[in-house]
Amino acid sequence: MSRRSDFRELPPKLLAWFDRHARVLPWRAPIGQKRDPYRVWLAEIMLQQTTVPHAAPYFEAFTRRWPRVEDLAAAADEEVMRAWAGLGYYARARNLLKCAREVAARGGFPETAAGLRELPGIGPYTSGAIAALAFGEQVAAVDGNVDRVFARLMALKSDWAEAKKELAAKVASLVPAKRPGDFAEALMDLGATVCTPTAPNCMICPLTEFCVARAEGNPERYPIKPAKVAKPIRYGHAWVARRKGQVWMVRRPPEGLLGGMLALPSGDWREGALPEAAPPLKAEWVDTGEVRHVFTHFSLRLTVWTADVSRAPAGNGEWADPMEETGLPTVFAKALALAVGGKPKRR
Repeated sequence: MSRRSDFRELPPKLLAWFDRHARVLPWRAPIGQKRDPYRVWLAEIMLQQTTVPHAAPYFEAFTRRWPRVEDLAAAADEEVMRAWAGLGYYARARNLLKCAREVAARGGFPETAAGLRELPGIGPYTSGAIAALAFGEQVAAVDGNVDRVFARLMALKSDWAEAKKELAAKVASLVPAKRPGDFAEALMDLGATVCTPTAPNCMICPLTEFCVARAEGNPERYPIKPAKVAKPIRYGHAWVARRKGQVWMVRRPPEGLLGGMLALPSGDWREGALPEAAPPLKAEWVDTGEVRHVFTHFSLRLTVWTADVSRAPAGNGEWADPMEETGLPTVFAKALALAVGGKPKRR
């Protein structure tokens, strides 16, 4: 039988499970060893909106190239944006550099969640994770995995915004003074490997005795969230100008969506219908097809045009080998793959 009102025994049971089943991840230190705040911070920023398998090779490439926060702070913007390509949400990459430079100027990371929240790109969850993992502060780190675990443990049926406040308060009350970082990672691991969004494996869960949703017989019912609103669809063009085995690339403006990233020439992206747009130069342009990509707030459908040209388009840009690593955002890598075949190399 579940014991919703008494979670006092939950932390030691969870930590005992973690000691046996902790995931081995590139950014983690072995249990009992001090964690490097730079590696913790870098991993947490990469993992925002990104899966562990996708983020891992990027993390390893970054830490080989920039092993300390001071190294990253000294890197050129263009090089970091190029290395970030494929992780998406490029505002994170810009904030990553801003944060690294501020930390380097300070002489190190702040050691409290409150101090960490003052840095660019660090919100409540990330500050709690870094403070608990790297500095041993007795604070909670509540991400989507933890939301799901505690929504089920407590069988929260209230409005999701209110439910999140209730479960966050419960998690904060349970963080142990000793091993707060291990407690945070244990909850992340439990949500990622056992209390999964679908088909949770309750038979091996160390917290089954506390779980009201399990007692009800339908843990997948939780968390109870509002229905998702359909994303609007935007339409646009991408232009692939080819010459002697190379394609013409441009640099997007530093601010805004995909700011500072290498890209194919592209017109405005608008809702409703494919907008009129002029190609970057006169040529025999061929409609190669359409690629689709989903951003945070909208879906995009790009019509891809291809032409062989004898000169460069007007304006700033560069010729690049389409099969070499180009630092292209995923949407433009898709367009290029459609136009020339194959895929640009990734790190």
